Amino acid sequence: MSKLSIFKELWAFMRIRKKWWLLPILLMIVLLGIILIFAQGSALAPFIYTVF
Repeated sequence: MSKLSIFKELWAFMRIRKKWWLLPILLMIVLLGIILIFAQGSALAPFIYTVF
């Protein structure tokens, strides 16, 4: 199973079941993950971890 198929299934679930309130939650989780991944190797890491 590819990683993109998970997103396709999730999108189909939200579209069919009308669970649009899940979209902002998922976007915030993805954004937080991206911030933590990019900040892990930078000099800003101690400051970002104190914010969260």
